[in-house]
Amino acid sequence: MIVLGLDTCLNACSVAVLDGGTVLAHRSETMARGHQERLAPMARAVMEDAGLKFDRLERIGATVGPGSFTGLRVGVAFAKGLASALAIPAVGVGALEALAAEADGLVAAVIDARRDQFYLQVFDGGQALMAPDALPLGVAAARLVELASGRPVTLVGSGAPQLAGVAPGATLLMPDGCDARLVARLAAARSPAPIRPLYLRAPDAKLPA
Repeated sequence: MIVLGLDTCLNACSVAVLDGGTVLAHRSETMARGHQERLAPMARAVMEDAGLKFDRLERIGATVGPGSFTGLRVGVAFAKGLASALAIPAVGVGALEALAAEADGLVAAVIDARRDQFYLQVFDGGQALMAPDALPLGVAAARLVELASGRPVTLVGSGAPQLAGVAPGATLLMPDGCDARLVARLAAARSPAPIRPLYLRAPDAKLPA
């Protein structure tokens, strides 16, 4: 199956195309904003690098959050539009799940959501031990201690340093964003379902009164 993977949820724009387990092409740029301008050109460049036309794609996988409200909407809208034009499925992949796929074993994906909140999800061998949640630091730390039960853990994401104190000996990984190659692999392994953004809290921006 040829799958296009996309990530725009965090501080990077990442695109990859895979054929089965083989990575045909991959590009990634660190950016806090500007995903809307870079995503389509990067997707075209990746397809050119792979030597493929877009009509060869059989599935599109995109991160759906949690993360930047603007960024995740950019990725979801692009995935939906391209999938509709090509008449192929678009599959959503949680950003925390994609981050956790960076490591094996017991993995806690944690994103600093600011305002003393952290997006957290813990996995063991790829299986989720909890649903993704937005938690204050103290609650997130307690949840991690409970689920880890003293076992070695890998912390992945921008919030990893803040939770390192409750996980002695933890391995810390802090990528700028999700790896589109992992997004594509996760998308290929699940049944297609309607792609929707995953919001764990209300947006910071408020409409004027």
